[in-house]
Amino acid sequence: MTAHLKPLSNLIRPRKAQLALALRVTVAAAGAFAIATAMHLRLPLWAVLTSLIVTQMSVGRSLKATRDYMFGTVGGAIYGGAIAVLIPHSGEAGLLALLVLAVAPLALVAAINPSLNAATVTAVIVLLVPTMSHVDPLASAIDRVMEVTVGALTGLLVSFLLLPSRAHNQIRVSAARTLELIAAAFSELLAGLTRGLDNDALHQIQDGIGKALVELNALGAEAERERAAHLSAAPDTGPLLRTILRLRHDLVMIGRACLVVLPLDLQARLAAPLDKVSDAVVTYLRAAAASLRTGGTSPSPSPIDEALQLYAAEVAALRREGLIRGLPGDAAERFFALGFVLEQMRQNLNDLGRCVADWSETPPQATPGAVD
Repeated sequence: MTAHLKPLSNLIRPRKAQLALALRVTVAAAGAFAIATAMHLRLPLWAVLTSLIVTQMSVGRSLKATRDYMFGTVGGAIYGGAIAVLIPHSGEAGLLALLVLAVAPLALVAAINPSLNAATVTAVIVLLVPTMSHVDPLASAIDRVMEVTVGALTGLLVSFLLLPSRAHNQIRVSAARTLELIAAAFSELLAGLTRGLDNDALHQIQDGIGKALVELNALGAEAERERAAHLSAAPDTGPLLRTILRLRHDLVMIGRACLVVLPLDLQARLAAPLDKVSDAVVTYLRAAAASLRTGGTSPSPSPIDEALQLYAAEVAALRREGLIRGLPGDAAERFFALGFVLEQMRQNLNDLGRCVADWSETPPQATPGAVD
């Protein structure tokens, strides 16, 4: 029996967050329908659809979705109900003109501020539902707001109470994954100094880091909404996200230095120091990623300092021997740029250590039933 369950467990474990979201969405939809039916709302469909929209992967994202959808709905209902009541119309031509008057300005508002795109849909519903069900436009607007309110509150409560997923916990996982991608790319880039890299190879090495940063920034915004709502005591996400972004910029600069292959004599002299730098930085980044995931202590940067001192000493020896003076201008420029970037990266890694230390003071939230 255990042998049969293990493959299933291996399949489910990496998808815990997605399975929890599916459960929350299902419960929110069923709950919204039950409440809307018990309240005898005209169209429970809108309560169910709203609950689906506001039930998101994290509590912070659910808060934003609820706020945006409610603002858009209330604004659209007020505007649609007002023009339906205040502007007399009859027949299909009159209704068409009223529809244009409702959609055009709200579509412009939604184009300027996409968070209010529900306003256009709500105004259209408020205008057209009375023609199909023969109800008063004002009653249609009130019904629409009630239906959306039931759906939004149901979805938000389910997000809070059923297997809640905090954005700060997700940031730990996402930031750790990004650091591991940076570590792998750094190792490949330094190795490329001895064999050279073209632009296609550079893009392949750094593939995925940009996408990971986009996801990380989105999670940061959600986490800050949770902090603003006093739902989390985790640290400010800004320093950590900015430090990871600077490390990404360091990779870009190192990649540019790798476009020119070092002469064979320099390769032979710098191979061992660069290997030590690569090992120290990669080990540090992976240890920092592990600490973020678990809330453990920040790794020590001393191996990086020692490796960079060894590299700097070897570069100084090469300069004393005059081996660098013979480099072509482009190669010399990139060679010295590499030293500058490695020094800059050491400072950014020190900043990363301070960020990891801040996050280690607040271990991952262990709310009963919560998922990361």
